[in-house]
Amino acid sequence: MDTVDAYRWRKQVVWGLMMIAVGSIVLLDRLYYIDAGAYWHYWPLLLVVVGVNQTIGYPSPREFGNGVWTIFIGLWLFACFEHVFGLTFANSWPLFILAWGVKLVFQPLVARRFDSTISENRNEK
Repeated sequence: MDTVDAYRWRKQVVWGLMMIAVGSIVLLDRLYYIDAGAYWHYWPLLLVVVGVNQTIGYPSPREFGNGVWTIFIGLWLFACFEHVFGLTFANSWPLFILAWGVKLVFQPLVARRFDSTISENRNEK
């Protein structure tokens, strides 16, 4: 199995495990074994898990960028819901402008890094 196939399999396994976890929590909540409403404010951390899953392994530059954005959005939502550092939806929206600027600065560096990694992996075969 090559690295691209391994990456796709790992991604599918993580999505499957997340679906099993969410489905189990909802089922246990509906059967009144747990009170899932008390933990509902942690749902943005699932986005962080999805983003980390997209960035590790051998993703394309686009998949890596999407993973970083997913992590950012998950952390931002969690910070707004929990009022971490006093952040709310009203006062934290400029973070998206800052993150977009950082993305524009680092995008050529990330693309160059992934292009060299991909070409090295092809040369090894």
